[in-house]
Amino acid sequence: MSIPAELKYTKDHEWIRIDGDTATVGITHFAQGELGDIVYVEVETLDETLNKDEVFGTVEAVKTVSDLFLPLTGEIVAFNEALEDDPELVNKDPYGEGWMIKLKIANTEEVTDLLDADGYASIIGA
Repeated sequence: MSIPAELKYTKDHEWIRIDGDTATVGITHFAQGELGDIVYVEVETLDETLNKDEVFGTVEAVKTVSDLFLPLTGEIVAFNEALEDDPELVNKDPYGEGWMIKLKIANTEEVTDLLDADGYASIIGA
């Protein structure tokens, strides 16, 4: 199972790629595998500022609907519009084309609360 070392992770199975004061967020390979075939990604919080751990959207799979939790406090500045027509990108390429949002980080100190690849691997038993 792929757990890229350059990313950060949450216990709720989101991954975070940090570039300066912007973060790209998606769900992990493990999470998409547990959900199964993803049929819809909904993010209605574009241009909103949310606190860490608040729900920023939902992902709907054939079997279930799951909330998406914001890994860091900040403003959601972009949504991956490709997911509107092709939500399966999350299954096919969760760490690349299947990204979900971009976030302008409000509190960089929260980054220290995120997991590294080894920490995330221990949570999922990899």
